[in-house]
Amino acid sequence: MTESTRALTFRWVNAYLVKGNSGFLLIDSGMAGNRATLERELRDAGCGPGDLKLIVITHGDPDHSGNASYLRAKYGAKIAMHKAEAAAVEKGNMFLSRGKMPPLRRMMKPLMRLFRLRKRDRFTSDLYLEDGDRLDEYGLSATILHVPGHSAGSIAVLTDDGTFFSGDFLENRTRPSIATLVDDAEALRASFERARNLDIRTVYPGHGKPFSLDEIR
Repeated sequence: MTESTRALTFRWVNAYLVKGNSGFLLIDSGMAGNRATLERELRDAGCGPGDLKLIVITHGDPDHSGNASYLRAKYGAKIAMHKAEAAAVEKGNMFLSRGKMPPLRRMMKPLMRLFRLRKRDRFTSDLYLEDGDRLDEYGLSATILHVPGHSAGSIAVLTDDGTFFSGDFLENRTRPSIATLVDDAEALRASFERARNLDIRTVYPGHGKPFSLDEIR
């Protein structure tokens, strides 16, 4: 972890605050229940209203997008994500960014309906990111990668020095692995094969501690 990056570790999900050349960027925002902790972390990092330039949402699940709307209103930041996640955050339903549904997840769907983005926390993104987009204009030398599999519009951020913010595409809940909640297994495998050929130094996942890519068996 570089001095310019701060891991914001909540009860079961991570967000990452990165200090760029012209202000701060936040990669994911945690759940709404993490709000007080998140704001304290921002203050401790010297990030106040006007300093947060961009909030990158790796996918629309509430544990990653729950504070985006609030932070936009308070700090003046723009929100960016993949277009395929738009319906999930606009309607508060994480299943709207998922197409295929394996039998096990179909059985879990009634329970997961309890895990929704509250109406006051729903939002429309300010801009949509595509594979290959750069974040230089927001002060970070990094590229957006579209890595579907966990959800249709999952994205990751790869900095030029090899730091990889993976969202839930890669995780470390009990050990380093590809996503365990899978929407499209074929797409997930293809995303991982692509990642294996990139110059990734360290993975910073949405869940768990950082790891190197070769730790995934």
